[in-house]
Amino acid sequence: MLTQFARFTKTMPDELNVWMVTRKAPPLPFLPANVHGKEIVALALCYAGDPAEGMKLIEPLRGFGTAHGEHIGVQPYSAWQQAFDPLLAPGARNYWKSHNFSQLNDDAIDVILEFAAKLPSPQCEIFIGTIGGQTARVAPGTMAYSSRDANYVMNVHGRWESSAEDQRCIAWAREFFAKSQPFASGGAYINFLTQDETDRIVFAYGATYNQLVELKKKYDPTNFFRMNQNIKPV
Repeated sequence: MLTQFARFTKTMPDELNVWMVTRKAPPLPFLPANVHGKEIVALALCYAGDPAEGMKLIEPLRGFGTAHGEHIGVQPYSAWQQAFDPLLAPGARNYWKSHNFSQLNDDAIDVILEFAAKLPSPQCEIFIGTIGGQTARVAPGTMAYSSRDANYVMNVHGRWESSAEDQRCIAWAREFFAKSQPFASGGAYINFLTQDETDRIVFAYGATYNQLVELKKKYDPTNFFRMNQNIKPV
């Protein structure tokens, strides 16, 4: 199924976006009770256009495998933005690691499958978001975001409830991050970096980092805005 996802996303139009998540099935109303807590691959999709045309475009997705459930319909974009909020309520412990990929080759998919088979908690997941499209048509040095060759962003989302699970869940995320590194492209999505990854800030911004330092020197020389993955004015 992951190979089919990779092939499908290479040719889909800009108006359609499909993401992939591997995790244990949450107790959502459109999933049968006997699936809850079992490993699944979920496809999250958004089509900005005529609903009838969108239904035609996503029909091949139904051939990827036998679906446990489906929840598809017209909704405002603001509702789509909030679709995952029930799974991300405050209070849990989180640890994220992220890579960009220009392609999802067989080796990368093998690593995803390996770690999807040993999720350390019911809330941990591996998320693959599809980008590309218009983002790839902008020159890398034009804006702060420079990873214009990235067609996918992968977030290893470690999420669990108690401190007793810290070591196991963090180790799982770090090991997967390391094993998938050889197949990743350059850069990273800055919002997916964690507090212990300040060494990856330069890597995430890539060619635009020095330009951003110069802007920081000019507009925020005292580093007042620093509660983020910080670009220092030095």
